[in-house]
This record gives sequence, structure tokens and C-alpha cells, in this order.
Amino acid sequence: MKVKSTYKSLILGALLFAACDSVDYPDRFVQASGVPTVDFIRYADKDVIITQANMEEVLCIVGDNLTSVHDIYFNDQAAILNSSYMTAKTLLVAVPKTLPVEETNKIYLHTKDGQVVTYDFKVLPPAPKITTMSLEWAQPGEKVTINGSYLFAPVEVEFPGVDPVTATASDGNSIEVVVPEGAQPGKIKVSTTSGTAQSVFMYKDSRGMLFNFDNDPHPTNHGWHAQVIETDGTALSGNFLRLGGTDVTLDAEGGWKDGNFSFEYWPGDWDDPVSYADSPRLTDFVDFSNWKNMALKFELYIPSANAWKAGAMQIIIGGVDVVTGGAAGAVDIDGNVTAGANNMFISGDGVPQAPRALFVPWKASGSYDTGDKWITVTIPYTDFAYKSDGTANTEEITPKSFSSLTIFVWAGGVTGTECQPVIKIDNIRAVPYK
Repeated sequence: MKVKSTYKSLILGALLFAACDSVDYPDRFVQASGVPTVDFIRYADKDVIITQANMEEVLCIVGDNLTSVHDIYFNDQAAILNSSYMTAKTLLVAVPKTLPVEETNKIYLHTKDGQVVTYDFKVLPPAPKITTMSLEWAQPGEKVTINGSYLFAPVEVEFPGVDPVTATASDGNSIEVVVPEGAQPGKIKVSTTSGTAQSVFMYKDSRGMLFNFDNDPHPTNHGWHAQVIETDGTALSGNFLRLGGTDVTLDAEGGWKDGNFSFEYWPGDWDDPVSYADSPRLTDFVDFSNWKNMALKFELYIPSANAWKAGAMQIIIGGVDVVTGGAAGAVDIDGNVTAGANNMFISGDGVPQAPRALFVPWKASGSYDTGDKWITVTIPYTDFAYKSDGTANTEEITPKSFSSLTIFVWAGGVTGTECQPVIKIDNIRAVPYK
């Protein structure tokens, strides 16, 4: 028999083996003939009989003639046998870490001559994990998708403030659930037979809100262009930002059309360029000291009739030394020299380009829309590492780099198809994501 080990140390294995009260010596292993029998299965390190176990858990099978076992399967997944931990009466084995293709809830003990003994035993998947939600600002009554891993039915989802509800569909990597009436903002929990997971993201998360386009104290347009802030029957609630339109054409190269496709928030102004009283820095709203563990999030709606097919959404950050709405050269309240109102930081015309993320969801298929519904977009701040042409940007990012925000659908080093996209954005926020 080929000997393999699943244990990190032989000492641990020996201790576990001793817990099975073996009186045999593992270095004297001899493959037996005949068939094995199983009386019961217990934990390897404690005297508790079990009928189910988690993946990768070490078990002790107790029975007779167990040295006749040549191969062992949990469902349709082979486990690794180590003859050093096999005796006629006990067998130590770790449950395989791979999910079965077909779940039979049985263990199969194969002998060298092909005989098979089965034993009823259920393998539990690991505790669930949840990573994202299709729409974090969904209204009660709306169906959403929660993504993660080990999301096997039955699955219950608990929104803050209400009783748990049962997921309507599950494929292991995602579940569908209807947001219950009365759900309150906060983290959600997902429970399966293997355990409970709590999300890092929050339902209706208003932490770190930068722009909700509805009311103070959250700012809105502040730059050279006043993009459309409106509401209609598609709105999540209240107003949203709209880029583009049914009468605005974006060419295949994502040509420069800042009048229709650029949202700017540049802090400071000509009348008060140094105190930011009327136009605060975004760092006055949100603490960016832990920015590497944060993400920019927003809700996005692109109608199928006006799909997006060209140009990258360049999401650009910059400190007041890169861009402000005030006069260039003024010294602000923190001693920073303000850059003044300009757009050289966008294209690098004579100055270094500001760091940015490039959001190009249409690139894979050539066309992108959100299926006439809102979705949540998450862009980690560690992805703000590009120049306008898609090449790497080596400019240093510090917490002060997040004072301004510019969103411009333009170029990005990609070529697409001429289009007339309608891009609606709401609830731009900076929040923890891991």
C-alpha cells in the first residue's frame, strides 16, 4: 500500500492515534484479507460517537478487520489513508476537503480485492461565507442575490430588526432571498446546517456616505461641469446622478466628452480657497486612514436600451495638491498648497496623473447593462493604481489623496463600439470591505 500523510506533524497524529486506545504498533502494518466492519465513528481526540462531521475533520473509525481497507471514500471523494494510523480495530482518517459531486451521505470502505462496505455518515460543508449582495440598497419586497461560498440549502437569512427568512434558491455559491418588510440597516447573517456567517458589508449602508444626491450634509457637483441630478420611476429613492443620455454619442475610443460624462467634486472655492467652509474635502466626511481595507461603493443602473459599450469609467482621486475648486497656490488651513481648478491631473498634461480605478464591465462581452435594475458596485481602493491609458500609476496614495473625486467615462486604453449609454449612479460611499 502506498503510504501518504494528511497530518501536519507525526506527533499530532500519534496523539490522535493514542486517543483511539490502539494496542497495535503502526510500523508493523500488514494488509489483511477479508472485509472490514464498522461499529461506530467517533472524534479522534475525544470519546464522542458521531454520525456527521465537517470537511477536514479527523475521525476514528472503530470496528474490526480495518487493516483490510485499501481505499476509503466519503461520498464520491477519496480520503487519504496512512497505514501508520490503521489497526485491526481502529482507523484514523481525515474527511476530504473537496465537496462531493454526488452526495450520498455514506462512507465506502474498499478492500484490495474490490469488495465494498458502506456506512451511513454525513459530511457537512464548512461554515458559510458571504462576500457581496447584488443590491445593498434594495427595498423590502425586492429579491436580491447574496454571493459567497458553502451556501447550501436549507439557508436562512437574517436582516437586522426582523425574523430570519428562508432563501428561495441556492447553488452553493449564491442564494436568492426576498428582503423582508421591516428590515433595518445593518449587517446580515446567513445560517446553514454548518454554521452562521455575518457580512462585512451592511444593508442600506450609510457609513462613509460621500454623495447621495438628496440632501446636506452630503455634497454634489462641484467642478467645471454640473452633471444631471434627477429622479424618475427607476430611482432607488430620491435623486441620482446621470451620465450620458439618449442623445449623446460616445465614440468607440471613448472620446473626451467631459460635458456629458464627467462628474467632479473638487473641494475649496474661489471665495474661500483655504478653509473649505462651503466645499469640504471628502476627507472631512470620511476617515481614510485605513484606506487599503476600504472600497468605493455605489449603486448603478444602466438600461438595456442604452447599453454601455465604450470608454472606461475612470474614478479618480486627488488631494488638494492635485485639484481644488479654488485658486492655485493658496495655502490652506493645514499648510497644503492648493492646486487650483484644472483638469491636468486627468490626462497628465504637464503634471503627474492622479491615481484612479478603471471600471470597464463591458470589456468582456462588448456590451454592458444592468438589466433595467440597480446593482451595487464595489471597487477596492487598492485598485486605484492606473493612468488614463490603463498603464500602471506609481503615484503615492495617502489618506489625503481622497480629498476629491472625479468620475469620467473616457479612454482607459480600451476600444469598444459607438454607443449612447445612460449611466445612473447613487449612494457613492467609502466603506470597509474586508
